[in-house]
Amino acid sequence: MSIPITVAYGDGIGPEIMEAVLSILREAEAKISIDIIEIGERIYNKEWAHGISPSGWESIERTKILLKSPTTTPQGKGHKSINVALRKKLGLYANVRPCISYFPVVENKFGKFDVVIIRENEEDVYTGIEHRLTGNSYQCTKIITRSGSEKICKHAFEYAKKHNRKKVTCLTKDNIMKMTDGTFHAAFNHVATSYPNIQAEHYIVDIGMAKVATEPENFDVIVTENLYGDILSDIVAQTSGSVGLAGSSNIGDKYAMFEAVHGSAPDIAGKNIANPSGLLNAAVQMLIHIGQASTAKLIYDAWLKTLEDGVHTSDLYNKKTSAKKVSTPEFAEAVIDNLGKKPNILHEFVVNK
Repeated sequence: MSIPITVAYGDGIGPEIMEAVLSILREAEAKISIDIIEIGERIYNKEWAHGISPSGWESIERTKILLKSPTTTPQGKGHKSINVALRKKLGLYANVRPCISYFPVVENKFGKFDVVIIRENEEDVYTGIEHRLTGNSYQCTKIITRSGSEKICKHAFEYAKKHNRKKVTCLTKDNIMKMTDGTFHAAFNHVATSYPNIQAEHYIVDIGMAKVATEPENFDVIVTENLYGDILSDIVAQTSGSVGLAGSSNIGDKYAMFEAVHGSAPDIAGKNIANPSGLLNAAVQMLIHIGQASTAKLIYDAWLKTLEDGVHTSDLYNKKTSAKKVSTPEFAEAVIDNLGKKPNILHEFVVNK
């Protein structure tokens, strides 16, 4: 039986990488039925609130699963983030971003590591509450609730338990923001008592981020607030070799959204050189979420084999280590050709029982 999902092509490189990912899903025979909606800049230009039409919202509310390409958010002016609107309206309180190094196939400075960033997704300064106080001063309001903090911390420990992770690290700035960040830290400590077999630790966010950026192999699962998590996940993804490889899931009680970590990259849009790997890894997370882990494994192992074969898009291409520089659709074809094959160097996908 096919599972209905909503697909949004997004802005910039979004349509190119989405076509590549959907071609792989089709060839892997993922049991999904697709409803395509349009979101992003063109919808804003039609004056639909949040950059999504009413029919788009209806589709998401019906399928409850959204696979989404990147959308463009103007810097310093213009409309607000579509991602923020989706997370708030759909109650997507947990953002889960696996940051895995694919060393030695993809070079990095730290070797092998596997860190999962679990970021609170609805609160903090991302609520978008801003005011002009005077002609010279502005205010941004930070919202932290005890209930929301406990919910995301519990999600982090449950993730660690399900995936046989040994440690959960919390990052806050509660030495300065004693009420808001202090509440998050207290919630973490409270939730940790229910998981005695999982190590719990806390760092002040500045030294914590410095440690993660220089010692990623010493971390396992990290839970933190919205802004810190957004910054940290990009740092760790880039540390792994390329932010273009990372996918993420946004999880709520009723809905889920899956997307690449990177942005819409309008500077290379239309050139068919973008790496679809981030969105493909998001689709792998989606398949696991909807109960199709065997298909997720099939695709992920084929993708790893493609990386090992040295078939790389321009962002990863290295004259010394790559065998072939390919376009976006050519990379998808290489993954399709590797369906059913397993990697030799990189760790193949493990299905959690």
